[in-house]
Amino acid sequence: MRKTLIALAATTALSAPAFAQDMNIVETAVGAGSFTTLVAAVEAAGLVETLSGEGPFTVFAPTDDAFAALPEGTVESLLLPENLDQLVAILTYHVVPGAVMSTDLSDGMTAATVQGSDITIGTTGGVTVNEANVVTADIAASNGVIHVIDAVILPPM
Repeated sequence: MRKTLIALAATTALSAPAFAQDMNIVETAVGAGSFTTLVAAVEAAGLVETLSGEGPFTVFAPTDDAFAALPEGTVESLLLPENLDQLVAILTYHVVPGAVMSTDLSDGMTAATVQGSDITIGTTGGVTVNEANVVTADIAASNGVIHVIDAVILPPM
């Protein structure tokens, strides 16, 4: 009985990372539980299918706290149908084509986003994307990677 429980625990522990990598970026974000605002915005922008697609994509994903730090009413305003273009621009500014792992980053490097503008990476004193800090890196998904950031980054106007 004890050997069976140990074998079952070992099998479960070893299969958990594989399961996470079987989920796409959207499914991974939903499963994490700390990206409800991001997921709602992705749904409102009609980007679920794209971010669930083949990829690979790198998503710099703001947490719910990052969205909450925006000025009052910003998120609600962005979710209005008349602001769809602005919402899509902001969300796609958080996405880079390809799977970029933290080991691929260097200080001062720039990367073109799906939105079309560049982001700037910093690696001195921790990893940053523009003004946002990367708080968790390299969350693997079946179609790319998620790096959790503590602020919403805005494309140049």
